[in-house]
Amino acid sequence: MESNKFVVGLWDHEEVYLHAIGHIRKKGIAIYESLTPFPVHGLENALGYRDTRLHTTAFIFGATGTTLALTFMTWVMTYNYPLNVGGKPYWPLPSFIPITFELTVLFSAWGMTLTYLVRNKLWPGRVPRIFDKRTTDDRFALVFDAEQLTEAQKNEIKSLCTSEGAVEVKDKVFAENEGL
Repeated sequence: MESNKFVVGLWDHEEVYLHAIGHIRKKGIAIYESLTPFPVHGLENALGYRDTRLHTTAFIFGATGTTLALTFMTWVMTYNYPLNVGGKPYWPLPSFIPITFELTVLFSAWGMTLTYLVRNKLWPGRVPRIFDKRTTDDRFALVFDAEQLTEAQKNEIKSLCTSEGAVEVKDKVFAENEGL
């Protein structure tokens, strides 16, 4: 079940925004989401994100493609339909290389794409939650989950954001199942 109540702080400059993230994290306040109009150098470090594991999934999907290609071609050439063409071996491994390579790349690409879409909840038909439309233009936003917070905690977050240079801090409430 996703939250429906949030506190959104908006900044107008990336350096002030990065500085604010550092101070807010030092206070122990959990940041739900960070939204920027363009990539910000050092943002993932400021938010404390770990390195992605997408390359691991690419390897697993690629290994699956390689295994499937070699297994299928071996089965066809040695068991299902063995042909002796000009004295060549029943298992001509060098001729399997192009198809094996192509299936490895195909499985890796599709696997990474689908993993990325599922992990980021971007499947077809899903309507994303828009916290503030200006984050696609010129504003930087920090979103805090306010579902379990008291009014005092919300006010603390709002005052902290304002003291850290936020140009606007507001509450955002989504209707039930809106943007899921």
